[in-house]
Amino acid sequence: MSAVLRGLLGRGRAVGKESWMQKANIYGNPPTEKIGPFASMVCLSVFAVTILGPAGWVLHHVPEYRKRE
Repeated sequence: MSAVLRGLLGRGRAVGKESWMQKANIYGNPPTEKIGPFASMVCLSVFAVTILGPAGWVLHHVPEYRKRE
């Protein structure tokens, strides 16, 4: 695996050539639309359930996973 990564990363660097710098496409303008508190709470709730749901499921079923059949 490391040989593959070394090969991919090595292609970008050339000995004797000038290096170039990448610029990030970051824009610092204020948002054009306001997001209300209800939309914020819905988004945060969905995010929390998406992250914590599977972890809670696994932790709840640990005793079943420990049983040896």
